[in-house]
Amino acid sequence: MAAYESITAERAEDDRIAIVRLDAPDRNNTIDLQMILEFSEAVVAADRDDDVQGIVVSAAGEMFCAGADLHYLKELTFEDGTRFMTAYFEALDLLRETGKPVVAGVHGTCAAGGNELASACDLIVAEETARFTQPEAGVGATAAGGGVQLLPLIVGEKRAKDLLLTGRMIDAEEARAMGLVSRVVPEGDGESRAVDLVQTIVDEKSPQAYRTIKAILKPWTNFGLLGQEMARELNARVWDSDEFRERAEAFLAHEEFDPRDFDGVRPPARRDERG
Repeated sequence: MAAYESITAERAEDDRIAIVRLDAPDRNNTIDLQMILEFSEAVVAADRDDDVQGIVVSAAGEMFCAGADLHYLKELTFEDGTRFMTAYFEALDLLRETGKPVVAGVHGTCAAGGNELASACDLIVAEETARFTQPEAGVGATAAGGGVQLLPLIVGEKRAKDLLLTGRMIDAEEARAMGLVSRVVPEGDGESRAVDLVQTIVDEKSPQAYRTIKAILKPWTNFGLLGQEMARELNARVWDSDEFRERAEAFLAHEEFDPRDFDGVRPPARRDERG
């Protein structure tokens, strides 16, 4: 398989299964443009390879993924942000589009963009110590790279709002109870049990049936991701804002945020109503 800088792509002991692993543990596997392009290239290669029957998405180090790299995002221009979002949505689409089973094996913290990548997989196998969160609103971002769109479909609107608006972290068991996680396994077994699950699927299930079921289900997530272009433009505009940069820099410096006002959306009352 090809050599990459921020991911690894290799075969499992069962040579029919490709493992695409986020591999930048020195920065908690945070996502930048290079990582997402390499990730997509590896998924496309696995999809095209007739010897590969299934794909596992995993990560090196102590953390699955801390989300997009704030150091990277806060330097983006609006145009750079739109290009990053285009590449990011293409990666999510690849996971949803391939007719081969795709299972995420999650350990440690799975945050923000990492949770979006995992959510785009067919199934998630989580270690019992894994944690999940969509904390973007805390740093002035929006989770519009898939979290806002996919979470309501997976866990329901109110639970999605709870996760998106508070940014709270949930453990693997709560994630399973919500429907975000498919299976919870012992610590240290996430990747291997994800491989086992893919093996079971490719050994026991009909490829054409699996592909057809996945294709029929895809419109549900298509509905959530219908406004990709609009989300791309809005998200890039948010990143190219003073509010985002201020909060991102404060977060990276471990400083307190300066609160901002929450404004309503209604126009001011008429002059004769204001007295």
